[in-house]
Amino acid sequence: MSRSVLNFFIFLLLCRSCDSSRKLLLFLIDGLRYDYTDDLQNLEGFRGIVENGVKVDYMTPDFPSLSYPNYYSLMTGRFCDVHQMTGNYMWDKDSTKEFLIGTNVDSRLPLWWDGSEPLWVTGQKLGKSVYMYYWPGCEVTILGVRPSFCEKYVHSPSEKNLTDAMENSLNMLKSNKADMAAIYYEKIDVEGHHHGPHSQQIQNALSSLDQALQYLNRLIKEKNMRDEINVVLFSDHGMTELKWLEKVIELDKYISMSSIIKMMDRGPVVSLWPKEDKFEEIYQNLSRVNNMKVYKKQEIPDRFHYRNGRFVSTLTLVAEPGWFITENKGKLPFWKNSTGEAEGWQHGWHGYDNEFIDMRGFFMAQGPDFKTNYRAGPIRSVDVYNILCKTLGIEPLPNNGSWSRVESMLRSSTDVTRPALIYSLLLSLLLLVQSEIF
Repeated sequence: MSRSVLNFFIFLLLCRSCDSSRKLLLFLIDGLRYDYTDDLQNLEGFRGIVENGVKVDYMTPDFPSLSYPNYYSLMTGRFCDVHQMTGNYMWDKDSTKEFLIGTNVDSRLPLWWDGSEPLWVTGQKLGKSVYMYYWPGCEVTILGVRPSFCEKYVHSPSEKNLTDAMENSLNMLKSNKADMAAIYYEKIDVEGHHHGPHSQQIQNALSSLDQALQYLNRLIKEKNMRDEINVVLFSDHGMTELKWLEKVIELDKYISMSSIIKMMDRGPVVSLWPKEDKFEEIYQNLSRVNNMKVYKKQEIPDRFHYRNGRFVSTLTLVAEPGWFITENKGKLPFWKNSTGEAEGWQHGWHGYDNEFIDMRGFFMAQGPDFKTNYRAGPIRSVDVYNILCKTLGIEPLPNNGSWSRVESMLRSSTDVTRPALIYSLLLSLLLLVQSEIF
């Protein structure tokens, strides 16, 4: 074989071995509490991921332990008062626009989303292609950018939606049409709200999700993608039990609601904007209510990383775990069946103090960049961003996460992977040929 032909083949092999950038597949499993997967005996899909990857003891959400604030904390690495997504329901007093858990047209306005740059926007800016399935906010133009593909959010996607999204994601990643794919799944949260965290319905939903993860693991094996894709799963928060008749705080028993300019949300965290001349009276009256704390904006505890948020109200009410704040019992939330009829009270809720144990979420990951069968210590939602950036080869933007809490999950930089070994050997061979020693 001539030297020129040999050089050509070595060049092709080198190019192939250099093309070892890993793809990233994300799963945001809404409302999956940290301890739902403690017993892996009957959860083969989850168990396969744990045995081939890493699992943290638990993940502490950002305050408030609600969905939208933590969606953004996870994908920006920033506290709520930095990224500005401070609730599922927000009000901008200057424009009088409302954010209503993403259901109204105004919820897609840049003012809610442009407070920070989420990972998928950074990826797109850097020339990476991002495919997103049912992910809340993927349909929004953020800082002038949208993902390459967005399957818009639908309420409680089915198992078929989930498995189709898995297969589509892997196909896009395998074909190099996508560098990152992200899938959102809501059923665990829905069943937790409707029936409570200890219900049979939660066990059934968890079993269905596990079946889907078994399918995912089979697909990855069939497509020979084990060495080229990192899979990361996490939740936004946990869930706790509610007992309605015993633990409801009715605000109209303590204050005149006519003195309130605006009230946003109900449940563990409620935002109030009292009339200016009634502010002190409202504050004093609510300060005497049991099982609830009321904070003036400037008095909100530092550890919540919340008070400097643009949309934070002049008074914030925070219920003790298990208690529910509402205007009155006539406005307690029902959940509806498939015909749209009220079926019953909600038996689970979240949003409480983020240090409350039931609010803890979960984190698992597997792939060539992660250790195997490794149990990691607790992390926080703001930490996740850094590890996602690392696996994608993206320089993280300034953030509030801790690298020291997540770096132990990754393989050591001294670990020699198969592509790196091939590259090293072939490079040595090429040098030998060039020096006419070969």
